[in-house]
Amino acid sequence: MNTLEVTQIQLQPLHRKLLRRAQAYEVSKRGLDIAVAVVALTVLAPFLLVIFTIVRLTSPGKALYWQERVGLNGRIIKFPKIRSMVQDADHLVDTLKEANDHSDSVTFKMKKDPRITPIGRFIRKFSIDELPQLWLVLTGDLSLVGPRPALVREVEQYNYLEKQRLLVKPGLTCIWQVSGRGDIAFKKQVLMDLQYIKDRSLITDIKLLILTVPAVFTGRGAY
Repeated sequence: MNTLEVTQIQLQPLHRKLLRRAQAYEVSKRGLDIAVAVVALTVLAPFLLVIFTIVRLTSPGKALYWQERVGLNGRIIKFPKIRSMVQDADHLVDTLKEANDHSDSVTFKMKKDPRITPIGRFIRKFSIDELPQLWLVLTGDLSLVGPRPALVREVEQYNYLEKQRLLVKPGLTCIWQVSGRGDIAFKKQVLMDLQYIKDRSLITDIKLLILTVPAVFTGRGAY
């Protein structure tokens, strides 16, 4: 028996063990997603109704805004947010490119974005505009924890390394979301996401969910 054959025989049990561990993680992760999403949507429903009403009364347009984002393996998903900007805000972004605080990346972030409404600034600071995405967690398009789903126009500019973010299901929160959000440069966001993909586990997910709570209440990097 040659060395290659011995190596293959020795690796097979380890491979099966790692596969079972990965499968157990995915099942546990999905169970956590469903449980948290069901409870959160049930508890938050009256609050969301109030926010929807305030948004409709304070600025023209629908309360719920849908974007196209890129999900697992490049699949396009319909992505809901509570509208925090004026109508047709996406069409105005080209006029603001010179003021981009992420000027060295494919993302657009502006601390004093004139498109944001007064109520929109409040709901963005505390991530209230992201709450409808719990529905996508329930349906399976998102997870509670994972790289944030990017806009289509951003992904079209990704290099090979950045495309690795698409290898796992996107999420509501991630390492850079609890580390400064918009204050984190895009290149560093990518490295943090890749680190998560490499080390992810149910314990890591729970830790990030716990860290998300103070990150949301402080509003650091949310703009």
